Amino acid sequence: QVQLEESGGGLVQAGGSLRLSCAASRITHTINAMGWYRQAPGKQRELVAAISRGGTTNYADDVKGRFTISRDNAKNTVYLWMNSLKPEDSAVYYCAAGYFGVASIAQCDYWGPGTQVTVSS
Repeated sequence: QVQLEESGGGLVQAGGSLRLSCAASRITHTINAMGWYRQAPGKQRELVAAISRGGTTNYADDVKGRFTISRDNAKNTVYLWMNSLKPEDSAVYYCAAGYFGVASIAQCDYWGPGTQVTVSS
């Protein structure tokens, strides 16, 4: 069973930056896609950013230009660089991995436990 472990969440002021990391372990088959979802209280879990093994990226409209996703295939690790953070970015951020993609929740095969990001105004 693949395990995902996130790190890097925390409290930051509006306009600040954070970097999230997610390391995958116990991998027995190549994972094609990794990404980040987030869920704020009372809201549905939504895709923030995704990256394929080949480096193709996809971002939610409201984070384009502020967030950057990257991946180190040798370390089975994905990163999310978050700049110009806004209070509305506050949520629990979940790392996701999928053999065929992570564009939808149904596609995701594995989830991390989540890490809290709180942006104060």
